[in-house]
Amino acid sequence: MITEQSLQFELRTIEEATNNFSIENRIGEGGFGVVYKGILPSGLEIAVKRLSNGSAQGSLEFKNEVVLLAKLQHRNLVRLLGFCLHVGEKILIYEYVANHSLDFFLFDPTKQANLDWSTRYKIIRGIARGMLYLHEDSRLRIIHRDLKTSNILLDDEMNPKISDFGMARIICGSQTRAMTNRIVGTYGYMSPEYAMHGHFSVKSDVFSLGVLVLEIISGKKNTCVFQPGYTDLLCHAWNTWKNGEPFKILDSYLVDSISENEALRCINIALLCVQEDDELRPSMASVVLMLNSSSIPLLVPRKSSFCFSEKNQIDTIRAVGDT
Repeated sequence: MITEQSLQFELRTIEEATNNFSIENRIGEGGFGVVYKGILPSGLEIAVKRLSNGSAQGSLEFKNEVVLLAKLQHRNLVRLLGFCLHVGEKILIYEYVANHSLDFFLFDPTKQANLDWSTRYKIIRGIARGMLYLHEDSRLRIIHRDLKTSNILLDDEMNPKISDFGMARIICGSQTRAMTNRIVGTYGYMSPEYAMHGHFSVKSDVFSLGVLVLEIISGKKNTCVFQPGYTDLLCHAWNTWKNGEPFKILDSYLVDSISENEALRCINIALLCVQEDDELRPSMASVVLMLNSSSIPLLVPRKSSFCFSEKNQIDTIRAVGDT
């Protein structure tokens, strides 16, 4: 982290900015700890992520996020301003993003109406652009590995910013995939090859993006809790698509603002992204191209076997639980 020393803040500066981590300055909380809003002496608003001692994000993830975000700059990635390492303290300092995270709006019935179709479509395209930068356009090729609604922050104009790079991995040169025995991320967004076997690649992120797109247009969470007679969001989307009723998955709040052509393309693209065979999934460059051009013909997605066999679904969950 020697090259990132210029990003280091004094603890005293952060304490003053957050009024000594006061309750009034709290703006979020998760398994990692608490996020506070702060104001630096210059007047710049910041978000301060203070990792708790029992945080799932340990020293390795902390260093990983600092090193990666210090080298990455894109309008659809949250900007790291600095960090603070002090006795018993691990703190990350980001640009302040006014509108919380995507799940704050998407899964709250009282706030869903704030997300009309044009806003959701802008969010989808922004996330895809940010992921394309990570996969192909940055100096490093990066697999995020934890792409989900709570890791998408929204600025005051509802532009998306991808956050939380603690689990991200750099892959080198012409390498396109890797393997791990330590499965990290969030069930429901994980690709089957990663959840079951620890194989991850840029196509694992593509799978997660497909899940995100379906959640954004449906206003419903995907889940990996399978019960007899239960169909998760991915399978429900496929079944409505196969039956010629793709718009059945749309959030009811979108009725008055929907662009049917754009929505249909989003559903098609999402189903291509969540195909079981990772080689059939499009690259992030192809996803961005398909989202930005209505003239490009789309392939027909293939059904995934894990969507149709209850036994396969149960076996998948057991396999994930054993990792």
